[in-house]
Amino acid sequence: MTRNATSSALQSPPSSLLPFRTASILACAMASLLLAGCQKQEAAEHKLPIMVRTETVALADYAPRTSLTGVIAARTLNNLSFRVGGRVAERLVDVGQHVDQGAVLARIDPQEQQSDLRSAQADLDAGQAQLTQSAAAFERQKTLLAQGFTTRRDYDAADQALKVAQGSVDAAQSALANAQQNLSFTELKAGAAGVITARQVETGQVVQAAQTVFTVAEDGDRDAVFNVQETLVARTPASPAVTITLLSDPQVRATGKVREISPAVDPASGSIRVKVAIPDTPAGMPLGAAVIGSVSARPAKVILLPWQALTSSAGNPAVWVVDPSTKAVAATRVEVLAFDSGTVVIASGLNEGQSVVTAGGQLLSSGQTVEISGAAQ
Repeated sequence: MTRNATSSALQSPPSSLLPFRTASILACAMASLLLAGCQKQEAAEHKLPIMVRTETVALADYAPRTSLTGVIAARTLNNLSFRVGGRVAERLVDVGQHVDQGAVLARIDPQEQQSDLRSAQADLDAGQAQLTQSAAAFERQKTLLAQGFTTRRDYDAADQALKVAQGSVDAAQSALANAQQNLSFTELKAGAAGVITARQVETGQVVQAAQTVFTVAEDGDRDAVFNVQETLVARTPASPAVTITLLSDPQVRATGKVREISPAVDPASGSIRVKVAIPDTPAGMPLGAAVIGSVSARPAKVILLPWQALTSSAGNPAVWVVDPSTKAVAATRVEVLAFDSGTVVIASGLNEGQSVVTAGGQLLSSGQTVEISGAAQ
């Protein structure tokens, strides 16, 4: 028992030394924390700047090019119709067929017109017979009056009868000419060479005078028709040169000029119909062919930057601008006019000569110092 007590007394430190030992441990711990904090602050102060690439802001002429899809249409469409009514006896052409000028397209039954022609011819024959008789009577009265064997009244009556007969013959001749013309109207002929684009009758159908039978697209220069948004029409120059490209074969190209702009907006599509004249239309652009029309808008002074330069600031488009004296960056809001292939078009927000980060801006924060590498001149 005495040995064990002596051993315990030798191993345990005096109770009066415990507060001093605890205080020294705490002091060492606080010193270690302060040293670690100083080391972190020193490391932060000596943090290497982020390497970025920049580009100097410069104004450039920019004319955005707009492309729309349209169709080839005839410049002149003729709606052909019979000038007399009747039953269609024969239809000689169909949709898509090319016809020459004067070609017969359809015929109606000429029976009624032939009857009118025979009646007019009979009236003319009767009038001519009456005219011959009246002329002979007048000549006889004229001779007798000169010899004193007739009265003046009989002479005047013969003269009047002759004039009436002459008028009847003239009227009969006019009626005969009308009947002959109406008979010719039973054949519908093409007024100009072109392609049949529509037909509205079939053989055996009764048609009225002036009822549309065929629609013919006349040969000659064609138009490219586009439905254009109203805002695009407002931004386009007054007389732009339009490049027309065949959709199925881009090698077939032509240059056109705006010929007609519809004054009203289509209520269904909200667009404006624009017709572009194509002089010397290539043979590879038939009616109804799909084409692409390209035109450049009015040029404007803008800033062109690589799309990598664009970032966001509070949900708005922005770029990183480098302060030339401190090399610190700041997010500057910009107004984007358009996005092009690999390029963003800036309308406002930057000034010429400013340095904009174009690569390496993903890790930047406002006020951070950067190292410029390969700045564009």
